[in-house]
Amino acid sequence: MNIWELESEYLMHTYKKNICLERGDGCRVYDDKGNMYLDMIGGIATCSVGHNNPEIVETIAAQAGKIINASNLFYTKPQVMLSKKLSELSDLGHCFFSNSGSEAVEAAIKLARKNTKKHKIIAMTEAFHGRTLGALSATWNNKYKEPFGQMVPGFEHVVYGNIESLKKMLDDDTAAVMVEPIQGEAGVVVPPEDYLKSVEELCKEHGTLLILDEIQTGNGRTGRYFCYQNHGISPDIVTLAKGLANGVPIGVTISKNEIDFEPGDHGTTFGGNSLSCMTALKTIEIIESLMPEVSEKGDYFMSKLKEISSDKIVEVRGKGLMIAVELNKKGADYVDKCAGKGLLINCAGENNLRFLPPLTVTKEEIDEAVGIIEYVLTYGD
Repeated sequence: MNIWELESEYLMHTYKKNICLERGDGCRVYDDKGNMYLDMIGGIATCSVGHNNPEIVETIAAQAGKIINASNLFYTKPQVMLSKKLSELSDLGHCFFSNSGSEAVEAAIKLARKNTKKHKIIAMTEAFHGRTLGALSATWNNKYKEPFGQMVPGFEHVVYGNIESLKKMLDDDTAAVMVEPIQGEAGVVVPPEDYLKSVEELCKEHGTLLILDEIQTGNGRTGRYFCYQNHGISPDIVTLAKGLANGVPIGVTISKNEIDFEPGDHGTTFGGNSLSCMTALKTIEIIESLMPEVSEKGDYFMSKLKEISSDKIVEVRGKGLMIAVELNKKGADYVDKCAGKGLLINCAGENNLRFLPPLTVTKEEIDEAVGIIEYVLTYGD
């Protein structure tokens, strides 16, 4: 049996796939037939410092030779060191480590409800926060929810980017407002410049916690380590995952010092394991060296995309290396056609081609990607 038949027989059917990848190098990946692809989706923003990064490989091997997971019954230096580093980067306080973005959001929900003694949480239209039941309740799109019946109660949604919509819903009984600084799964939707600051001010007025979901926007992707740092605000709780350890599973919920759990409130077996934490520490070190170039690369990428002459393009938008091209047609067919030309991207929302390359991407690789996009949009029909 080939790989396609084996997967169909033995794996649950949660994703549609058509390429079997075997290895990677920087912004390039290779399939089981030896074909090379330019990777502009980067494991959906997980591969922040490039595939097969030698420093990451060395760090993983060294830590695996010591201890992988001691569990949270014991102190481990990598976990404490990473918590200190993230607290310094975020200017917040405590960290709770988990294994994914969804888990980080679940922890944030519990943390907000425990510390405010309130239950109502306001999220945004078009938001995506994960697929576990609490995170799914905060997610907007009903197609993710309908198969699973009743969601966790207490969640309301307001129009993203519209501060008047939030004013009408927010009251003193609201535990938290949860918002993405840029909506990734909705198609890289960037809110008005003053929006996040206005949300912060409203939350303060009502004694409501501000939760920022930085799972996709964090880890240097927008030119600062956290996207909210571009807006001069100070959230109460931040969730982070994806590119934190260059593809090694890890999530984290970071909160202000006064917002905390007590032993027994929450827990995890694998979260904060030594392998993930050491890999994250090395990844952060590399990201910090790359961040000065991220905004320049992102501006260059968007400027080149805007030069494409195609009546299919409605808008090019994004920040840093989080970019989308909105089309006036469904994007899925163009994703497949790009793959056929050696370029990997994905479709976020029905009409948006999304780009989340490793931060190591070069201008030459950006030019190559744009050339393929232009060809596919011109001749792909």
